[in-house]
Amino acid sequence: MATVHDVRAIAMSLPRTSEHLIRDHVKFRVGRIVYASVSPDEERIGFGFPKEERAALVASRPDTFMMPLPSDERYQWVRARLAALDVDELRELLVDAWCMCVQKKVAASYLESQGL
Repeated sequence: MATVHDVRAIAMSLPRTSEHLIRDHVKFRVGRIVYASVSPDEERIGFGFPKEERAALVASRPDTFMMPLPSDERYQWVRARLAALDVDELRELLVDAWCMCVQKKVAASYLESQGL
C-alpha cells in the first residue's frame, strides 16, 4: 500500500523535481509542468499518462485506476487510489510520468543511472 510519503520520496529523488502545495493538493512538477498530484485527503494520486492508453488502463483495473476529472480530460492524465498501489508500481508510474516532462537526454541519463 503506497502513501503520500512514498510519493514524496520517489518524486523528490527524480532530477529537476520540485514540490508545491496548491489548493491543498501536493503537486510535483518539473519547471511549470505538473506530473503528479496527491489529493487533499491523500487517498488519490493523479499523474501524467498518455491519453490514448488511459481508457485501457482504467478498464484493466477499475478498482485502482480512474479517468481524470472532466476538467483534466484534455491533459495526459489519469488517477489512481494510492492504497491500491504497491510502492514498486507507484515508482514505475511516477518515473514514467516524470519522463513525459523532462528532456529526453535528462530522462535517458537518469534511467541509465538506475539500470533501467
